[in-house]
Amino acid sequence: MAVLSIGPYQLPNPVILAPMAGVTDQPFRQLCRRLGAGLVVSEMVTSDTRLWNSRKSQLRLNHTGEPEPRSVQIAGGDPQMMAEAARMNQDFGAQIIDINMGCPAKKVCNKAAGSALLRDEALVADILEAVVAAVQVPVTLKIRTGWDPQNRNGVSVARIAEASGIQALAVHGRTRSELYTGQAEYDTIAEIKQAIRIPVIANGDITTPQKAHQVLQQTGADAVMIGRAAQGRPWIFGEIDHYLRTGTTLPEPDLNTQHGILSEHLVALHQFYGNEHGARIARKHVGWYLQTLPGAGEFRRSFNAITCAEQQHLAINQYFSRLLEGDLAA
Repeated sequence: MAVLSIGPYQLPNPVILAPMAGVTDQPFRQLCRRLGAGLVVSEMVTSDTRLWNSRKSQLRLNHTGEPEPRSVQIAGGDPQMMAEAARMNQDFGAQIIDINMGCPAKKVCNKAAGSALLRDEALVADILEAVVAAVQVPVTLKIRTGWDPQNRNGVSVARIAEASGIQALAVHGRTRSELYTGQAEYDTIAEIKQAIRIPVIANGDITTPQKAHQVLQQTGADAVMIGRAAQGRPWIFGEIDHYLRTGTTLPEPDLNTQHGILSEHLVALHQFYGNEHGARIARKHVGWYLQTLPGAGEFRRSFNAITCAEQQHLAINQYFSRLLEGDLAA
């Protein structure tokens, strides 16, 4: 496959971590990069810079020690605020600015941001042009295929994006009204790819290396973007990259390897957030890692009551010891 470039940055492979609020924090991004993601995108930051003093925003704006290129997603509905947010993120070290026009969450759409913007193509153009003009780094865009099935205007928005100077476009193959239900519509992504010359990144329902290959074949896209399938399976990036390069499937990581990755992730969460906050954040990640393993339901209930980082490590070590000894029934 041709190597995907975004501005001056040539990605090592065409497998990208999708930005996900509350998930793609710095510890998770760094882990996914280490395990094979060609690019990772930060969880979205509001374009209202007055809110950046909060602890949550400060953590989201922290990109210390992250490998290049650092891609930061911003969300909002006012062109000048978006331009200022892009400028400030560039000053903080962002090397790619990604614009969110794909988020279906009510609290985002109610503020006329995220995928709600797809209903106003003139405003889409104003925002994209303002942000591109404000920074010296590449600007990318993430969209859905439209607001609802009756208003599927992804092709039109893609053309606006290209004309505005956007350098790569990620498309989640659903409309906003469908949220995460039904099947992703790859035919629309294929139409978008045919309509524009900038790189297109296909997103939605890509859960295996074989599915990634199929979606690339079906859409003609330049890369795939993995979101929910990476939760608890950050090694999926390496698996997909290997399959796309060789046509062969890597074996699922064995229990010792999964234990090592989860332990590494826990350490990073506790260090990044502090022991108490990190222990709270860790609960959802542990739930994702263990969801297909024996005895996970009962273990999660007890694990979610633990408030101490050290006790979390101890509990995980004991759980995997029991798994390896065959003590836990399927």
